[in-house]
Amino acid sequence: MAGVVGNVIAEILTIGDELLRGEIVDSNKSFLSERLLGLDVQTHWHTSVRDDPDDMTDAFRRALARADVVLVSGGLGPTRDDLTTEILAATTGRPLELDAESLETIRGFFKRVGREMAENNAKQAYFPKGAQVLANPIGTAPGFWLEEPGCIVCCLPGVPPELYRMMDEQVIPRLGRVLAESGRERSVVRAVLLRTFGMGESTLDEELRDVAAAGDVQLGFRTAFPDNYLRPVARGRTEAEAEERLAEVCQTIRERLGPLIYAEGDETLEAVVVRLLAERGRTVAVAESCTGGSIAQKLTNVPGSSAGFLGGVVAYSNASKQALLGVSAALLETHGAVSEPVARAMAEGVRERYGADVGVSTTGISGPDGGSADKPVGLVHVALADASGTHTDHFVFPLDRIRHRLLTTQVGLDWIRRRLLGLELASPTLMRARGGGSAPGGGRS
Repeated sequence: MAGVVGNVIAEILTIGDELLRGEIVDSNKSFLSERLLGLDVQTHWHTSVRDDPDDMTDAFRRALARADVVLVSGGLGPTRDDLTTEILAATTGRPLELDAESLETIRGFFKRVGREMAENNAKQAYFPKGAQVLANPIGTAPGFWLEEPGCIVCCLPGVPPELYRMMDEQVIPRLGRVLAESGRERSVVRAVLLRTFGMGESTLDEELRDVAAAGDVQLGFRTAFPDNYLRPVARGRTEAEAEERLAEVCQTIRERLGPLIYAEGDETLEAVVVRLLAERGRTVAVAESCTGGSIAQKLTNVPGSSAGFLGGVVAYSNASKQALLGVSAALLETHGAVSEPVARAMAEGVRERYGADVGVSTTGISGPDGGSADKPVGLVHVALADASGTHTDHFVFPLDRIRHRLLTTQVGLDWIRRRLLGLELASPTLMRARGGGSAPGGGRS
């Protein structure tokens, strides 16, 4: 294999005009890179190319010259613009050969679904000479594995479910065996995703400026509004060495950031809340105005949420706040719907009506209209009520309507998490123009 000694270098090449026109989001690249990292294979390049013979030839030549492993997605279909097999065969100087077994498999697929096979589907059974066919158990386009001097090329269909299954069932096991049998000494790579909420990306970087600044551990940052993700990556000569370095840097990050880190890996904030509710035998109900039921929606998206989530009320109008949550007309008249007293009354009202351990409310002005000098667009009040009292805070988030609602929803979920963990109900600093900071109280203030 080519590449730097100690590292196996990969390139992901995705093919299709639709990718370059922005018609679809190319999720295959991230999936393939994540799977390769599990084999200690580093992806150095992500390349997308049109269904154009000259562009594809250039992309193949570059990838073959600089990478040890090249994973190709797309261009294996039956239509005239599916050119991956033909162009790769020409680039590597290999003639195309018919694989009779693949052709019969494709014919059998159409027979099973009761359709007549078009003649152009037969092109999917032709492969570069010497290629090993990768069966597609759920589609008509087989993939193939090709070994060039110093480089392994693996071509897979672009349809995500087909690619995911073929990658996990065929490519990863085979690539793992080839790398192990090669005897090549390579760095072991270990990584983890740390999910944070409440602090902006640049502030996180500043807080962690001396962490993983050099050496065999790197720290990456990624925003997925309203969250920010940290990705520590550690390298070592052995698995134990890499894992030890990763554990050390993660411990340092956790000590520095504390409860700003709410989860690792794929666990979302709402999944954390549902898990904590179940573990602690607690229940929650929500009263939402400006968020329009999105806190309830996020919670009920998580399997098992019925164990801790009792229900919610979308009380958008003043009349619904009175009828469904018991907010008094006098309170609304004196303070307005977007106010601390009303947020308190909403949280306490929904908690009482559902018999929940915790009640959370949101009321705000998501815009683009409806603001005033005293209550600008972006203002939101959030309240949490439980047996210890009611905590409120207010913010002005200078955001568009959609992101304002997303951020407010995440604040509500984070407050539930923090209360279940016995943590301070801290308020986010990201995108916050100004805000209150009321301490938990024993009832209405």
